[in-house]
Amino acid sequence: MRRLAVLVLAALFPLQGVNAATTAYHLDPAASTVAFETDFGPDLITGSIPLEKADLNLDFDNVANCTVEVALDVTGAKASFPFAAQALKGPKVLAAKDHPRMTFESTSVKRAGEAADVTGKLTIRGVTKTVTLRAQIFRPNGSATDDLAHLTVKLTGQVNRSDFGATGWSDMVGDQVRILITARIDAAG
Repeated sequence: MRRLAVLVLAALFPLQGVNAATTAYHLDPAASTVAFETDFGPDLITGSIPLEKADLNLDFDNVANCTVEVALDVTGAKASFPFAAQALKGPKVLAAKDHPRMTFESTSVKRAGEAADVTGKLTIRGVTKTVTLRAQIFRPNGSATDDLAHLTVKLTGQVNRSDFGATGWSDMVGDQVRILITARIDAAG
């Protein structure tokens, strides 16, 4: 990662008075990614889906006030080999033509050791399910401890694609999809 040092949520909470209220952050889409992987027999299929937008409101004094909303452009999904990319966007998996957007909207955020658990509604193929993602916050190396203007948020988790009706090629491709969202964000000025 480009010059980043971990600044986990638990380390931010003691910063009383630094950000006494919820702060809105804007996404830097060019520096942000959504990566995934799933099993393909003994191998892996890896890929990415472009982040279309992310709205994050962070309250470093009260994590319960944090909110996360993310939208992905399913039509731009890529996979580690051409057939997988076509299949991924096709009607048996993500159905990109009928459902071009995937969304996640948080419903609760709770501290989890040196991270936070972000629970919310994930919508894929028009099907909405509750999922929990693990969040960590990073800041640039060399920045002051109280400088929270530029951050990177990593959200990790997993879903079963069959829960969303994405059952195509289940005899060859695993059901569990592992997710890594890296969102570079800047405090709204």
